[in-house]
Amino acid sequence: MTFTFRCLDPQADAPLLRSWVIQPYASFWGMLSASLEDVVEEYTKIQASGHHHALLGLDHGVPAFLTEEYLPASSPLGAVYPVLPGDVGMHLLVAPPSVAPVRGYTAAVMDAVLARLFSRPGVDRVVVEPDAGNTRIQALNARLGFQPAGVVNLPDKDALLSFCSRDRYLAARTSLPPVRTPMIQGAQL
Repeated sequence: MTFTFRCLDPQADAPLLRSWVIQPYASFWGMLSASLEDVVEEYTKIQASGHHHALLGLDHGVPAFLTEEYLPASSPLGAVYPVLPGDVGMHLLVAPPSVAPVRGYTAAVMDAVLARLFSRPGVDRVVVEPDAGNTRIQALNARLGFQPAGVVNLPDKDALLSFCSRDRYLAARTSLPPVRTPMIQGAQL
């Protein structure tokens, strides 16, 4: 796996994003019934906000995930916890697999996203707020060093507010198993 990032283009990338956000597994993304126009509108707002930014993650040049980073003080989180200098918020959505799912792939994606965030000067802590009912992402967050701080009420959900410091992330990433790429007819996918 070779992950790279590029700025999301709301207009050009909307058909791809829509195909991801309407999948049942993406229900916590909150866009299951989104039209193409809804996706364009949402990501145009995000990209123009000045405090929230979306990136498309590529695996060997192929779109593989969406990540958003934002300033918690400029989001609804600013009203539910004392934001510290160096806090950055993160959202992550992995594309549906085009072949059989690869064990550990989502953890590898999240590792790449966190590595990118923590490589930025001034980022001391990553903040996430998954839906309180999304136990799968909560388990992944814990594997990568996030510590839950409690459930908070946000305008669109009850969320499990969690934090990950640079030190906790670096300690957690050493325990991640290597990702095994599936073989089909003797060739790597």
